[in-house]
Amino acid sequence: MNYTIDWILIKKYKDILFFFWEGIAKIEINRPKCHNAFRVETVKEMIDAINICKDKKDIDVIIITGSGNKSFCSGGDQTTRGLGGYLGKDGIPRLNILDFYKKIREIPKPVIAMVNGFAVGGGHVLHVVCDLTIASDNAIFSQVGPKVGSFDGGFGCSYLARHIGQKKTREMWFLCKKYTAKEALKMGLINKVVSIEKLEKKTIKWCKIIQKRSPMSLRMIKRCLNAELDGQHGLMQLAGDATLMFYLMEESQEGKKAFLEKRDPNFKKFTKFL
Repeated sequence: MNYTIDWILIKKYKDILFFFWEGIAKIEINRPKCHNAFRVETVKEMIDAINICKDKKDIDVIIITGSGNKSFCSGGDQTTRGLGGYLGKDGIPRLNILDFYKKIREIPKPVIAMVNGFAVGGGHVLHVVCDLTIASDNAIFSQVGPKVGSFDGGFGCSYLARHIGQKKTREMWFLCKKYTAKEALKMGLINKVVSIEKLEKKTIKWCKIIQKRSPMSLRMIKRCLNAELDGQHGLMQLAGDATLMFYLMEESQEGKKAFLEKRDPNFKKFTKFL
């Protein structure tokens, strides 16, 4: 099916573009002159945008991408790197990209990385933490931390290893090699490869399929898959959504009604499932 995509600007930012169309949000890093590298302000804007995506009921799926057709994201802007982190306008060193990675994991909606070129360093980790990755055939994937005196020992290692295995993860980090989209697909790093001309339409097509699925089912699947790796935090989120589902049930409503009506609740009338 052909779509005429007419993106609407949700909110104006300096470093990113934030669009909406038919239940789909798109967060686009708009720093093509530095291969869509992120600085502290870029990450703050992306966090603000994804928080809006979480709160807006009319947003079902989120796409993360970069401007142009050469780079998805080249990681942290090394020109802003100081002692202890990346320097914002206030001069305080931060690694706030880690907060954005967590936001992607926490949001109860599917997040798709639309990789349009180089996904390098922190930009590579960015696509890894997304739920799905669709890449253009000119995409290049690489971890470069040890080349610039950096590393990501969190999702950039542990979650990456769950995708491609321990040996391949160590190869990516120790050698800092570049991998083509076809190689990335073969090793299980990404989900799909298409031509750069078809990249957005294919991503939108997947979004449209996802929009036909049960939102609560998708929410719980994401929570369950995350819980194994995210420790107590992941279990807390899974338990929180289990509580949400219970609150929607008549049995839970009976407890609230009984409290407000100052009577004992009648839980005996509800079926005990075996």
